[in-house]
Amino acid sequence: MTEGGTVRGAGHGEAGGAAGFWAPGAQILWRYRENGGAHFHIARPVTVVRDDPELLAVWMAPGTECVKPVLADGTPVHREPLATRYTKPRTVQRDRWFGTGVLKLARPGEPWSVWLFWDPGWQFKNWYVNLEEPLARWAGGVDSEDHFLDISVHPDRSWHWRDEDEFAQAQHDGLVDEELAGRIREAGRAAVAAIEAWAPPFSEGWQNWRPDPSWAVPSLPQDWDRTSVHVSP
Repeated sequence: MTEGGTVRGAGHGEAGGAAGFWAPGAQILWRYRENGGAHFHIARPVTVVRDDPELLAVWMAPGTECVKPVLADGTPVHREPLATRYTKPRTVQRDRWFGTGVLKLARPGEPWSVWLFWDPGWQFKNWYVNLEEPLARWAGGVDSEDHFLDISVHPDRSWHWRDEDEFAQAQHDGLVDEELAGRIREAGRAAVAAIEAWAPPFSEGWQNWRPDPSWAVPSLPQDWDRTSVHVSP
């Protein structure tokens, strides 16, 4: 990071600077808007691994300072009973990503991203398909909105749905209307088809990737929630 909270490598007024793409090692923000609102409630500083017309790959290092949603009284969201999880008032708080880091892969225009998790010692654990709005690029990073429903993919290529209960509750609470629910289910079916065909990025060997040891852990800028103007690379 440079002084003043500016994300390094993203100060040219368009996503990725004059060339339209970020160079490996650039530090950007990966953010999510709150569901049913206009504000951001998740912000994670990440380091660019690859950025081109086919793929954006970023690394979230262990210990990265992030912003996450919590209930207004500070209760972690996942500890609140599902029936009231999405209706109680919320706020955000700063925290750090503990445990091993996460590699995030997103193909332009695709309504999901694929995350890779490892156990300590770089023992590959699983892929995680996060259904979401296609990433919107801006000068400082990328923005999306989470769609609740997810898929876990295991090293033996088996898979299973995750968070179906949260997806159902979000519909019950009015955060996901019928039209959006249909789009999410369609995206899920397309993701499953990619898994079963073992298409990119699953087939590309990313589980063997390792971060550059010279990369510093990015800092969370003070203006992490600033308004962004979305652009195309």
